[in-house]
Amino acid sequence: MASSFISSGRSFFWLAATTALVAILGAFGGAGVGAEEGKRVPPPTLDEQAGPQGHLETAVFAGGCFWGVQGVFQHVNGVTDAVSGYTGGAEKAAHYEMVGTGTTGHAESVQVTFDPKTVSYGRLLQIYFSVAHDPTELNHQGPDTGTQYRSTIFPMSDEQTKIAAAYIKQLDGAHVFPEPVVTTVEPGRTFYAAEDYHQNFLALHPTYPYIAINDIPKVQNLKRLFPENYRAEPKLVALAKASN
Repeated sequence: MASSFISSGRSFFWLAATTALVAILGAFGGAGVGAEEGKRVPPPTLDEQAGPQGHLETAVFAGGCFWGVQGVFQHVNGVTDAVSGYTGGAEKAAHYEMVGTGTTGHAESVQVTFDPKTVSYGRLLQIYFSVAHDPTELNHQGPDTGTQYRSTIFPMSDEQTKIAAAYIKQLDGAHVFPEPVVTTVEPGRTFYAAEDYHQNFLALHPTYPYIAINDIPKVQNLKRLFPENYRAEPKLVALAKASN
């Protein structure tokens, strides 16, 4: 099971070397080591209109290890589900050990189901670019390297494609980040749920060294930068939905 928890980028050596420091800092009390501070970027000027009452939408985001991305969106009010998985490659390759080779075309990703009456697609994009990951890192996030950790938006509709592409152009044009945004927009891809042991990983293992150092600070940044969207109790995945 240990190999299931640690990818090629999440090496045991790196985790062991930081365990003592994490114990001192505490999972929630101390600052994350090497974690991004995060900053609230401007909202997109283009957003979609909310549909009829009770209408739910889905969005898929990739930005490094899916543990942290899932953890962030599970704490967003209006998100009804956030499932870790793989997007960009074939169904037969949508398995953790295969995706970890970096040769499948898949990216570790999170399928977010949300109520647009409560939180818009544009706000989810704003959170994604502000706290979920660093959109200027090419095929790399924190200690993880490879195309499976790329910064990618997988739109579920033509409208989402248009909004995402326009937002990237807006952020680059305003020089919001010190480096160009490398986030790609890849429409027409299928999402496949990850194995059960990857679901709710941040919520279930908050003191796990990788989580405490890289991902807990992201949730803290969400609370600090988007208090109007933050909820303390995460919306956890019902494990029956994770089919692999």
